[in-house]
Amino acid sequence: MKKQIKKYRYPIVVLFVLLSAAYYVCLPENLFKDPYATVLNAENGEMLSARIARDGQWRFPEADSISDKYEKASLTFEDQYFYSHLGVNPLAMGRAMVQNLKAGSVVSGGSTLSMQVIRMYRKGKSRNVYEKLVEMILATRLELRYSKKSILKLYASHAPFGGNTVGIEAASWRYFGRRANDLSWAEAALLAVLPNQPSLLYPGRNTAPLKAKRDRLLDKMYAEGFFDETSLELAKEELIPSKPNDIPIEALHLLDKGVKDGKEGRRLQTTLDAHLQRRVDRVVKNHNALLRLDGIENASAIVLDVRSNTVKAYIGNVYEEGTSSNGQQVDVIQAPRSTGSLLKPILYASLLDEGLMLPKSLLPDVPVYFKNFAPKNFTREYDGAVHADLALSRSLNIPAVHMLQNYGYPRFHEKLKDFGMTTLTQPASYYGISMILGGSEGTLWDLTNIYAGMARTLTQFNGRAPEKRYDKSDFDFANYDVATSKVQGSLLSEKDVSKKQPTENIELKNNKQLSASSIWFTFKAMLEVYRPGDDAQWKLYSSAKKIAWKTGTSFGYRDGWAIGVTPEYVVGVWVGNADGEGRPGLTGIQAAAPILFDIFDVLPETTWFNPPMAEMVYAPVDRQSGYLASPYSIQVDTVLIPKAGLNTMASPFHQRVHLDKTRNYRVNSDCELVVDMISTNWFVLPPKQALYYKKRNPTYEELPPLRSDCFGESLDMEVMDMVYPEPDAQVYIPINLECEREQVVFEVAHRKPNSELHWHLDDVYLGTTTGTHVLGLTPPAGAHIITVVDEEGHRLSRNFTVLEKVGE
Repeated sequence: MKKQIKKYRYPIVVLFVLLSAAYYVCLPENLFKDPYATVLNAENGEMLSARIARDGQWRFPEADSISDKYEKASLTFEDQYFYSHLGVNPLAMGRAMVQNLKAGSVVSGGSTLSMQVIRMYRKGKSRNVYEKLVEMILATRLELRYSKKSILKLYASHAPFGGNTVGIEAASWRYFGRRANDLSWAEAALLAVLPNQPSLLYPGRNTAPLKAKRDRLLDKMYAEGFFDETSLELAKEELIPSKPNDIPIEALHLLDKGVKDGKEGRRLQTTLDAHLQRRVDRVVKNHNALLRLDGIENASAIVLDVRSNTVKAYIGNVYEEGTSSNGQQVDVIQAPRSTGSLLKPILYASLLDEGLMLPKSLLPDVPVYFKNFAPKNFTREYDGAVHADLALSRSLNIPAVHMLQNYGYPRFHEKLKDFGMTTLTQPASYYGISMILGGSEGTLWDLTNIYAGMARTLTQFNGRAPEKRYDKSDFDFANYDVATSKVQGSLLSEKDVSKKQPTENIELKNNKQLSASSIWFTFKAMLEVYRPGDDAQWKLYSSAKKIAWKTGTSFGYRDGWAIGVTPEYVVGVWVGNADGEGRPGLTGIQAAAPILFDIFDVLPETTWFNPPMAEMVYAPVDRQSGYLASPYSIQVDTVLIPKAGLNTMASPFHQRVHLDKTRNYRVNSDCELVVDMISTNWFVLPPKQALYYKKRNPTYEELPPLRSDCFGESLDMEVMDMVYPEPDAQVYIPINLECEREQVVFEVAHRKPNSELHWHLDDVYLGTTTGTHVLGLTPPAGAHIITVVDEEGHRLSRNFTVLEKVGE
């Protein structure tokens, strides 16, 4: 006998090991490999939108937790002894056998929740004794691998709830429009009984039997003491849903972005404010309904929280379910579009930051021409010269071009890339000067984030008092250089200007920064922009929100932009057609700005930025030119400027002139005794600027003419300048409808309004102009020289070339 036992002991051990190994590996690492829906949640966990799983099922990613009400309802209905058995409940199995024998058919399976999880995992297996035994074995293995809570979550996440709805989270949204954690007792009970017969009993089909089944479970739960009698009566009064609800479609473009970023089938947690998302969406849709009447089909908006650096609302495009496409599937927040004028504030701040300009420095605003680029102001009007902050608030193009010329477009191109502008994929030379007027593309995402970074710099700045107050006596005017308008021996050395306060500035990409003071002056200028429509009189209301804002319009009226900034929020709006079609009236001020201010109206109350005084100084500034005061300034104001501004040049527009006793003529020592001269300071603009400036500023006084008995100019200044053409211009003269060549209009600005000018083309005399110096010519193709001579012998020449055809 002992020999026989010993003989079979080894095979028995081997068999036991094999069976143990088989039992250990009988379940795969991941039970369910079903595709999941992609779900987008708001900050509070509320679902905003979802995309159905690839197999056409509304199956949400497995839940992280199960609501207490649903757990109690499910266990009461399906498996009261869930927490005490090891995957199989012998009592339940015995009771099921007795019930089936009495009925003569299968009326109860006696399955535990663990066994039901195994049945869902094995999908579609026939229900017989063998399969039941397999389920029992696998259920015990399931119990050894997972905790009870995990098994319950597996069941809740994969149980069928009728139709193409799978899992408790999907069922909660489809039948009740809320999260599973927010279910009532009646709703939890209904979802607990649904998986028992999902193909026969679910909302919208056999409502009466379904309600009876739910109510029986509620009675049982009441008997278990889960709630009182009043709650029971109220729960039974709740109606059964008539049909599944549609899944929400809010922030749909952000959901699509998540899918494109490789996050399909996951639960995407966002920082969106669900309530604010809906309100902003409604604002955009209301405006879009009107804009569509003008052929403007699309609009998008984004709201950023400055302090937390998070997105609170994301409207990638107007989306109306059931309507024709019209490009509404395009997420314009992420789409590169022509930036219009939105880069002007960044350029303005950069010039202030690096001490290349003061907030009110006078800038040229006259027609300019480049080889392949002739920028114009939106209104086609010119001021001659305009203060920088006013040029920004009015979004004038010509001063912006001069600012970029001063700063350098390669330098600005690099700075924008450092700030996070991802669309500048070409070298700086590809964009050139046109970059500042929409010649480059940007996304609403990048631009709003750049403005938010600027706002954060200000909100994190600790406002100390200015370190010093300068006045005119602090400048060493004895060393004033008239030619360069510089005060030799500056108050602030280059080393001092470059010093930063890292604890008071937010570092951007590659450690590139804008000082808080430069940003503050920029936002101050943006605050002065006139608001559209009903908001035009906003300053009349003491409670009106202070918002720094900027609009942009692309060439051809293809894009309308608006971005607004406060210490709390940055709001960005784009309006247009996703296919790039331009429409009349599609401007930032008319189409995008009204949406911007309506969005700010639905936001919580906002404040305004404190001035970063530690980065500012009081300094003497010439009132007329906006430059640092020079020895010849007429009116000087002591105002706050960025510290770096102490290294800017003194006013180049003021000269010391000498007049005779009548003050009607300029004189010099060749024709007047020094003791008889009257010396005074005079605000003098270059001739081209003066021509336009005096039209808008009637108080501007031209320099008195030089007295006839005086020889030479007492001042080293321009007497006249060519408005058009620019030096070495290339001109193409088109053919009109009468098959005749058009004329090229030449224009000269002269300091003496009534001067007489004599015109010559290639040494051929053309004629004379008086007062308004404009002459139309039709020169032949080739190189030419236009020459103008005034009655005092001053001479001005320009080389230009007439092209045979465009692109020569």
